[in-house]
Amino acid sequence: MPHHRVTIQQSDFDIAAEVAALREADAQVGAVAVFVGTVRDRNDGVAVRALELEHYPGMTEQAIEAMIDEAQRRFEIRGVRVIHRVGPLALREQIVLVAVTSAHRQAAFQACEFLMDYLKTQAPFWKKETTPDGERWVDARVADDAAAARWGLTVGNAA
Repeated sequence: MPHHRVTIQQSDFDIAAEVAALREADAQVGAVAVFVGTVRDRNDGVAVRALELEHYPGMTEQAIEAMIDEAQRRFEIRGVRVIHRVGPLALREQIVLVAVTSAHRQAAFQACEFLMDYLKTQAPFWKKETTPDGERWVDARVADDAAAARWGLTVGNAA
């Protein structure tokens, strides 16, 4: 497993390099599930021109590390790599990478989805969108809370 499981950074990331680093030291890896989130041009029917993400340094990494520990308890996974970008992001830029290795695909898929549901609802990030009408802070959606609830994660972010 890579030494650093969680990185919060402003710069972009290289998916292939991250996956290669996750796999190289573990010959028992038979599956890699990767999710990459990108900045899209619409959210809830509103045009989006740019995105800015903020977080609490230290607290954010610690919270994500704890959820990776929980994923390792729940699923038979070998390794995890999470990168989340902060700062200003343009359309089509990569925001988040979640990569999970396991011996078999089902555990990798499940753990990857579990971690993304956590990141969307409980990780301490704040998202501000630039729209044609100005800037707005984005609240968690009811659908995100429902996705987290199926894993037994208690959330109540959506208003």
